[in-house]
Amino acid sequence: MECSWKTVLLLVCASLGVQYTAIRTLRDSLSGPCQGTYRCQTRHHRDSRWRALCDDSWMPVESPRKHILLFATTRSGSSFTGQLLNQHPGIFYVFEPLYHVQQAFTNSSSRLRRTLDRRALLGAYRDLLLNLYTCDLHFMENYIRPEPRDHVTSSYFRRSSSHALCSPPVCSEGGDVAASDLPDETWCPKKCGALNLTLASMSCLSREHVAIKTVRVPEVGDLRTLTEDPRLDLKIIHLVRDPRAILASRMMAFSDQFRAWKIWNATGRQPRYVDLTQITSTCKDMAASAETGLQRPAWLRGRYLLVRYEDLAFKPKDKATEIYRFVGLEMEDRVRLWIAKNTNSNGSSPSEWNYRYSTTRDSRATAESWRRRLGFDIVRTVQNLCNDTLALLGYKQVHSAAELRNLSHSLVEHRTFQPVTW
Repeated sequence: MECSWKTVLLLVCASLGVQYTAIRTLRDSLSGPCQGTYRCQTRHHRDSRWRALCDDSWMPVESPRKHILLFATTRSGSSFTGQLLNQHPGIFYVFEPLYHVQQAFTNSSSRLRRTLDRRALLGAYRDLLLNLYTCDLHFMENYIRPEPRDHVTSSYFRRSSSHALCSPPVCSEGGDVAASDLPDETWCPKKCGALNLTLASMSCLSREHVAIKTVRVPEVGDLRTLTEDPRLDLKIIHLVRDPRAILASRMMAFSDQFRAWKIWNATGRQPRYVDLTQITSTCKDMAASAETGLQRPAWLRGRYLLVRYEDLAFKPKDKATEIYRFVGLEMEDRVRLWIAKNTNSNGSSPSEWNYRYSTTRDSRATAESWRRRLGFDIVRTVQNLCNDTLALLGYKQVHSAAELRNLSHSLVEHRTFQPVTW
């Protein structure tokens, strides 16, 4: 019995020694100082997952940490725009984390869904964003299904869209993913295996800035509590796109959901059961957010930039420079190289048309390519539904099929949307 007790004690000591050595080795391998001091000083100090991060050797040097939110709607060019931030080596980029919150709410029991209102969902969105900006990726375990085991999951949504989640220390096999640059959803899971959220949190802490892309928050006003949180220095990049182009892209990417629209487009006759509410809501939310931002309320001072996808597509280097200037970062050569490589595709490659989240394209041709795909009757209907939004954002209407197809005449007015900087 005594021998057995001693054996157990030795095994426990050996295990602790191995864990200590592993943590020290991992910390030494990270390229930058720990960020987010207050997380080490609050509740996470009592959490064994974080205790190793919070000793004196990991206390950060004070530096101006940027918290960036790419705020957009579905099929507005946000995947492409987000990659401008993902290419920066100092940015920890997170793609659509709110997907997991939405899925958790949607998959809950019908009784529970009836008790959840818009306010509850937005509250959950904001809580997750705050925790991600402070590098607590463990918080996502509340929403990822199936629930992670020992903080490890294979169900993280589109992990491949983040260089940080597919490279060391999160992925020992990742190397420099910037060289790969392929829109391949299988590459990262195959090379890296399941995602360890503790390592992901440590990687986040080692980088100077955090950028998050989301299309699930309806209006910019829903983000006010985050802009007023003293722990964050939030910068909101509001990406908008011509609603007619958004609809055309959704019809192509989500065929089943837009079957009635596709029938209408093919036949020229509007089906009785076509749903107009989605595009109407998109236009309403887009206009409300733009009006809020352009009115320059005090809580958005220095925090809001309106970017039209079409302007970015026509002049990607200039608009990328404007975006980086707004968030207060230098645009590194790696970002410039990515722009050069990913905005000059001939537009007919398989990745552009067959891959839902492609970021490789002939940007100028893509910006108004919807004019070749949508019938005039559908375009006229969207114009009637979104008249105010089109006018506010500087998109011209067409009044005939011939005008629609005349691509030599752009429907994007020259507009300058100044950021709130004072």
